[in-house]
Amino acid sequence: MKATRCLAAAPVVVLYAAALYAAVLYTALGARTAAAQSAKPLRERLVGTWTFVIAEITAADGKKTLPFGDQPKGMLIFTADGHFSQVHVAGDLPKIASNNRLAGSAEDNKAIVHGSLALFGTYTVDEDKKTLTFKIEGSTYPNLAGVAQTRTIDLLSDDEFRNTNPAASRDGPAIAANIYKRAQP
Repeated sequence: MKATRCLAAAPVVVLYAAALYAAVLYTALGARTAAAQSAKPLRERLVGTWTFVIAEITAADGKKTLPFGDQPKGMLIFTADGHFSQVHVAGDLPKIASNNRLAGSAEDNKAIVHGSLALFGTYTVDEDKKTLTFKIEGSTYPNLAGVAQTRTIDLLSDDEFRNTNPAASRDGPAIAANIYKRAQP
C-alpha cells in the first residue's frame, strides 16, 4: 500500500520540480535580459520610435502647465546614425473650416501654432552625465534652428523614456519634462 501511495505522489513531485525549474530558469533569463539591456549604451537604447505621452512645463514661479494639453499626440524618432525628429501636437487642435491649411482664420492659426512644435536635426548622448543634446537644424519655431538643447535623461527603459529640458522657455525661463512610451508596431 505504501508503494502505491508513493507512486501516486510521484507525478505531483515531478510536476512541482518541473514548475520550480521553469520558474528559476525564467527568472535567470529575465535577469540576464534586463542586465543586457541596461549594459547597452544609452544611445543604443534610445534608437527607435517613441510615442509622446505628456509634456509638463514648470515656470520659475513653480506654476505647472501642459502646453499640449492632457492628451497630446506626437512622436520622437532616433536613428542609429544620430538623427532625430520630434513632433508634439495638442490633442484638441481646431480643424480649419476651409479645409485648406493656408487659409485658416487668425484664431485657428494662433491655436495651431500654440499647440504644436516640431523639430529635427542630430543628437549626441553623454553617457557619463546621462544627457541628450539635440542640435536642431529646423523647427516650426524658427528661433530654434541652429540651437543645441541639452536634456537630462531621467528614465530610459525598454518601453519608457523621460527627459527634462532645464533651459525651456515659456513666457520666461522654465523646465520642460517630457514622457514617451516605446511605439508599438
